[in-house]
Amino acid sequence: MLSILAAGSVFFPGLFLLSKRCLKHTPGLALSDGEATIVSARLVSSIQAIMASSAGYIIASSCEDIIEDQHWLTSTYILFAVPYFAYDIYAMFLCYWHKLQVKGHEEEGGRPKPMGSAVASYLRREFLMVLHHVVMVTICFPVSVFWRQGKGDYFQGVMFMAELSTPSVCLGKILIQYKKQHTLLHKVNGALMLVTFFICRVLLFPYLYYAYSRYASIPLYTVPLGAPWQCNVGAFCLMAPQVYWFTLICRGAFRLFTGASRSRPPATLSKPDGGCCPGKGAPLPPPANGYSPVPHQPDRETDTH
Repeated sequence: MLSILAAGSVFFPGLFLLSKRCLKHTPGLALSDGEATIVSARLVSSIQAIMASSAGYIIASSCEDIIEDQHWLTSTYILFAVPYFAYDIYAMFLCYWHKLQVKGHEEEGGRPKPMGSAVASYLRREFLMVLHHVVMVTICFPVSVFWRQGKGDYFQGVMFMAELSTPSVCLGKILIQYKKQHTLLHKVNGALMLVTFFICRVLLFPYLYYAYSRYASIPLYTVPLGAPWQCNVGAFCLMAPQVYWFTLICRGAFRLFTGASRSRPPATLSKPDGGCCPGKGAPLPPPANGYSPVPHQPDRETDTH
């Protein structure tokens, strides 16, 4: 167990550092430190999503009995992926910090933001995402590894496949970073993100209840009544933020495809997708999963994945 945790603790930060170094020093790219940090964080998130989705497909497709069948990859990948959520909290802060440096340089004559205020504003802006990651480590990890007692690997595998939506979310963030909000690629990716997020994250939990109703040969509406209350509470707590993020995606996508964003002049920040720190004359940027729901501001993204 400890060796798998250690492997994940080395793999994800190591991949981030390697990617950042390559992006900064590869001829033809030579990204700045801030740009390389942000792109590397998106790349690591996408790779983790592909790995989780692949593991989930292998697990789910191998379980004929959705309750009793087990697959070795279930607990193994949970242990390997847990360090990712701790790493990602720090990686998201690094992205936010670099955006603040650009914003502070433009608005305050190059004066950097104090680290304390940057951490506070980061936690305010990304509170829901940070809370999600903390819950994944402190609650979902022990529940998935110990409380299940080896049952329900099929359900765990299906939940891994929720990560299928993450690569399109990350691509949307990168396109916004480089001011590509009005390209065909961004619109196609936005449509793909809308569909994959709805199927893989919003419909995920109703499907799990439906799958169990078929397994137990009982009506769907009776499943919540017979399931342990911990399962119902956990499903609700995990599904609620997904529904919230999906509504923001829908609002942003509606503006994108109705052409509302084309009526606004492009942002003038030297770094696209620059975050801002809450304060005088600087409104708090809303989380929007790649599309801002606020009608009079440039598109900004949040670190939802």
